[in-house]
Amino acid sequence: MSIKEKLMQDLKAAMKSHDKVRKDTITMVRAAIKQIEVDKRVDLSDEEVIDIISKQYKERVSSIEEFKRGGRDDLVAQTEEEIKILMEYLPKQLSDEELEDIIKEAIEKLSITTKRQIGELMKEVMPKVKGKADGKKVNSIASKYLN
Repeated sequence: MSIKEKLMQDLKAAMKSHDKVRKDTITMVRAAIKQIEVDKRVDLSDEEVIDIISKQYKERVSSIEEFKRGGRDDLVAQTEEEIKILMEYLPKQLSDEELEDIIKEAIEKLSITTKRQIGELMKEVMPKVKGKADGKKVNSIASKYLN
């Protein structure tokens, strides 16, 4: 079953169970997918759908910080629930230890020694962790190992 099919199936289940947050979150994701499909006149693959869901996930994570600063605990709770729902459709996220292993391996492979070469390192690591780790997290872990 494709991710788009799973989203549709889960949307129907959320509507039947009157789960408003789940229904709204899935509807927003489906709308984003449909918008890109219409604009580009293509049928998106699961990998492209994961990219869209990842973007939605990142937007919500950054929103939480803004809501906390604004004292909007109600929106923080709702956004955290939306993040949990989005995580169901993303590949399992890599742990810090797994990420560190991948980064160390790439550093050794490319013989990288300074932070100036972090661009090369990111080009090597990001395709391996696409959808499984955030670029900011990769960059911060990589920075610990470079001078």
